[in-house]
Amino acid sequence: FAAPKGPGPDTYKGWLFKWTNYLKGYQRRWFVLSNGLLSYYRTQAEMAHTCRGTITLATVHIEVGDTCHFVLTSGGRSYHLKAYSEGECQRWVSALQQAKANATQIMPHSDDSGDEGPLAQPDRALIQGALKTLASKLEDLNTCNELIGKHGAALQRSLSELEDLRAPTDGADKLKTVNERATLFRITSNAMINACQDFVDLAEAHSRRWQRALQYEREQRHHLEETIEQLAKQHDSLERAWRESPSTHNSEAFSLSGESSEENEDIEFFDAMEDSPAFITVPADDHSQHRCLFSILFSLCLQDGSGSYLRRGRRCRIPDKPNYSLNLWSIMKNCIGKELSKIPMPVNFNEPLSMLQRLTEDLEYSELLDRAAHCDSSLEQMCLVAAFSVSSYSTTVHRTGKPFNPLLGETYELDRVEEYGYRSICEQISHHPPAAAHHVISQRGWTLWQEITIDSKFRGKYISIMPLGNIHLKFHASGNHYVWSKVTSTVHNIIVGKLWIDQSGDIIIMNHRNKDKCHLKFSPYSYFSRDVPRKVTGVVMDGEGCAHYILSGTWDDKMESAKIIESSHGCGGSEGKQKTVYQTLPPKLMWKKYPLPENAVSMHYFSSLALTLNELEDSMAPTDSRLRPDQRLMEAGLWDEANAEKQRLEERQRLERRKREAQANLALEEGKEAKSHQPLWFEKRTDTETAESSYVYKGGYWEAKDRQDWSHCPAIF
Repeated sequence: FAAPKGPGPDTYKGWLFKWTNYLKGYQRRWFVLSNGLLSYYRTQAEMAHTCRGTITLATVHIEVGDTCHFVLTSGGRSYHLKAYSEGECQRWVSALQQAKANATQIMPHSDDSGDEGPLAQPDRALIQGALKTLASKLEDLNTCNELIGKHGAALQRSLSELEDLRAPTDGADKLKTVNERATLFRITSNAMINACQDFVDLAEAHSRRWQRALQYEREQRHHLEETIEQLAKQHDSLERAWRESPSTHNSEAFSLSGESSEENEDIEFFDAMEDSPAFITVPADDHSQHRCLFSILFSLCLQDGSGSYLRRGRRCRIPDKPNYSLNLWSIMKNCIGKELSKIPMPVNFNEPLSMLQRLTEDLEYSELLDRAAHCDSSLEQMCLVAAFSVSSYSTTVHRTGKPFNPLLGETYELDRVEEYGYRSICEQISHHPPAAAHHVISQRGWTLWQEITIDSKFRGKYISIMPLGNIHLKFHASGNHYVWSKVTSTVHNIIVGKLWIDQSGDIIIMNHRNKDKCHLKFSPYSYFSRDVPRKVTGVVMDGEGCAHYILSGTWDDKMESAKIIESSHGCGGSEGKQKTVYQTLPPKLMWKKYPLPENAVSMHYFSSLALTLNELEDSMAPTDSRLRPDQRLMEAGLWDEANAEKQRLEERQRLERRKREAQANLALEEGKEAKSHQPLWFEKRTDTETAESSYVYKGGYWEAKDRQDWSHCPAIF
């Protein structure tokens, strides 16, 4: 660690540890003290392009703690810093105190929260103009306040004089005076109220505009910083690879498999907290960056302009969503505590896809499983399976519409053998509770199946959707059999405000062949947390419980994995628990969300794959979701007709259910066994590895499609 040094008494540079949060703890940062400003960077190389934060020392409060620790408080924010030794701590504190004494001006700089620095001249002029307008409105308020006080006092005097009035002849004049002053008071009060309203409206309008501008600038800055940092690292890695092995750099730099053995001095240590498998890693330079770059370039070559993978002849848009308004509270106020599937809902709150299609939409990032099928290491394969399990939630971040509850016996097929090598078939096997069976087989080395039952409750302010059941994934070559379940989805702001969705809970992925395990934690959103929203963290362990990979990211954007190269026991954590400190290699990008199509906001925020799911195709089964009339009418924008058709289908389904119940009761009276509904393409079996009983695909669908023999399909529409 470099001690503070510099050419002058007010310039110091060196490493300090900065407290970030309870998850990451203290992180090493390069600090530079110059001209009354304390700036910090992740590395010394970042000084050329990315400053992580700047603290103005003119108004800072310096507090010295124990064990090389000191605190800087500025603008209501505290920076907890720690030096490598007590001598270094004393030198830093002395330098900071001297710099504070010499500081003569306050300069607005950014800190970790992303606040902007000095504004451009046009923005400054705009803000100054708005401030002048607000000051003028405030002056009007002060004037009105003075007039209200003046007229109020006059009115009070008139009332006092009226009370003391004795001669009846003076009553008319006094009453006239009181009425006049009361009128003046009312007029002035109304002016005060109007001026207040103008002030508030103007302040709110400018506040919203500034907030949007500020958020946009923050996002642009963050994106630019990430891009520059990535380019700098790629450039440095390429130069290093060329210098070290110029004759073989091509094969090494663009290798698609294998682990890097090169270590870097910037490798950091991270705590393995007992109550959460959450870890964050900082990239370091190694040959894996070349593989990451190659993967990104390869992906871009396969994508079209919208960011979605090329699909041959598939549609890229649907009719725009009509602007219908409806009071949800008027429908649901008497349904609190009921199961969501039993609440009669108009299509205004739906999206033009069924639950079977939403289930199939989990396959949007099936290339993760294609890559996993070629992994030699089961632990690397587990990382990709974990990324796939997280990716299925990425399409839900803006999707607040409820999918159509499928009719009993409804099916949905998705044949993407030509593009992606897989075929998918779903069937609704139960209506109450709603349950669906799903089977996917891929020519690229894997099979996926699941039986999912949706348990949903309306809680008044929010709706909880709890998928019950397990997802199975088996790779043909290795025989690795992975099993996991889904987390809880919550739709907030049902009564007032803008609807938004959150995912929370834990996913445990188990490889039943060798007992490898991955624990993923979906952190619920908290207004008071400084963590990244929609955060997902995890750890991959072998059958002996030894951790090998740290996973981190968000369920709406990306997931990364970092290989653990060493672990050790650290200091005690909360409640006396001992932490484990992991040392990792730089993280690798496993999955990145595709951008949404253009004008997605008007198309229910559908992804490129979702836009194709309801597209009519030849030779479909008559029970396919794409033939459901109310769903097709809604997609076309004919919502009134769709509501009428939805009501007809639901009433028909209720009649069919009553018929089945009557037949079952009659069979019981006759001493016969009551027959329940039997799915057409799935049957119940017990898995030999997991001992789980569930509905699995029994075959025959694709053969029936080839023959165009749908004689066994019921007429459900």
